[in-house]
Amino acid sequence: MAIPAASTTLITVAPTGAELDKADVPQLPTTLEELVETARTCEAAGAAMIHLHIRDGEHRPTLDPARLRDAVQAIRSETDLIVQLSTGGSVHDPLEQRLTVLDAEPDSCSLTCGTTNFGDDVFMNPWGFMSDLYVQAQEREVVPEFELFDLGHVAALARLIDRHGLPFGGKVHVDFVTGVPGGMPGTTAALMAGVAMLPPQVTSWSATGIGRSHLPIVAAALSAGGHLRVGMEDNVVFARGRQVEHNSELVARAAEIATTMQRPPMSTSDARELLGIKPR
Repeated sequence: MAIPAASTTLITVAPTGAELDKADVPQLPTTLEELVETARTCEAAGAAMIHLHIRDGEHRPTLDPARLRDAVQAIRSETDLIVQLSTGGSVHDPLEQRLTVLDAEPDSCSLTCGTTNFGDDVFMNPWGFMSDLYVQAQEREVVPEFELFDLGHVAALARLIDRHGLPFGGKVHVDFVTGVPGGMPGTTAALMAGVAMLPPQVTSWSATGIGRSHLPIVAAALSAGGHLRVGMEDNVVFARGRQVEHNSELVARAAEIATTMQRPPMSTSDARELLGIKPR
């Protein structure tokens, strides 16, 4: 397939995730105040979208509806970032609860296109759940970002589009999540194999490299015309022997590399057009 080369780069920041423990990584943003500060700082550094996982008062992953809604509203009030909520939650969250994430009315939601081994756990995404989430996102005018952890997920994406038509907004944006133990490796060869398989309806793609694959995937995605997701959900090491102190470090480095490669960070307004996000 051929996707027109982008002259700018959509940078998504994934600041928290559901796997890391605040006690082990104290700089991980887990409170609402920390998330809002992170959103403001990362927008200034070049991010146009934020991918959110929420924590409770004990810093544990939660899908509490009030906390989800509060986070969406707070970040909207303080930034112009596209607010994307994870529907993956924690690998331990029940499927029916994960469907309630759309009640918080985000701009976008993640939609993982298949079950995958996830370290010692299993990240469950059976066909019925994926299909229900796709249709609910269409009905609620929420734009899905299709998360692809393996090549089989690309085929599942094509099946979803064939079954239900285009998502709300008419655009199809995917994110390759590479380097998860049990998923596709964080290599250029694996990423390019996935890109080559994308169905013709896909209008843009980004890539995420977990851990040590972070920088190689940044370089590979930019050189191939893709966009980027960075953040402490995926990587907490900035360089050998030094942890990431703030998500904005990862955003700023991605923005610098993208600018060097003549594809500077995309504005939030251009990102909304790219993804088909409805006006607020």
